[in-house]
Amino acid sequence: MCSDEIPIDFQSTTVSGQFSYALMMSFMGGLVLAFPFVFYQLWSFVKPGLKSNEKMMVKGIVFYVSMLFFIGILFGYFVVAPMSVQFFGSYSISKNIENNFTISSYMSMILSTIFYTGLFFLLPVIAYIMGKIGLVSSGFLKKYRKHSIVGVLILAAIITPPDIISQVIVSIPILLLYEIGILVVKRVEKKRANQVD
Repeated sequence: MCSDEIPIDFQSTTVSGQFSYALMMSFMGGLVLAFPFVFYQLWSFVKPGLKSNEKMMVKGIVFYVSMLFFIGILFGYFVVAPMSVQFFGSYSISKNIENNFTISSYMSMILSTIFYTGLFFLLPVIAYIMGKIGLVSSGFLKKYRKHSIVGVLILAAIITPPDIISQVIVSIPILLLYEIGILVVKRVEKKRANQVD
């Protein structure tokens, strides 16, 4: 699905396995496409409980969250998932063991990989909100930049095949998002300082 040549054979171990697969794909595809609407409905529920200044802090959040989520989904679908499939499909500890995976295990890996990549791309929005609330500062993010690089590399090693190229390909966008988060928090601090003056 995400790769031109998948080096594995699939099997369906239940009578309704292929139908369930098609149904799940339709449901998940619909959920991804409807994400802006779903998030807007959730935001509409939360928004009346906020003060006017809090509403101003998160103006345009539906657009930014949806845009970053879609970019993350596309990155996960076209980059991360194919690399994972290629690696796990061709990996073998013995020639006597045949890779013959079920559709459910394949789809579970693909969907979780794509979904978590989509969530990682929300990092600048999370940094913005936490900066507005005052939980983090640009100085704090800069101070722990080295720690975050190590954390991102470990995370990339978990969600991708264990080779350095795949790890770097996945790590670069997440680290760029971290740097964007620092710039966003810095801008929040600058606006706050101007309001005080």
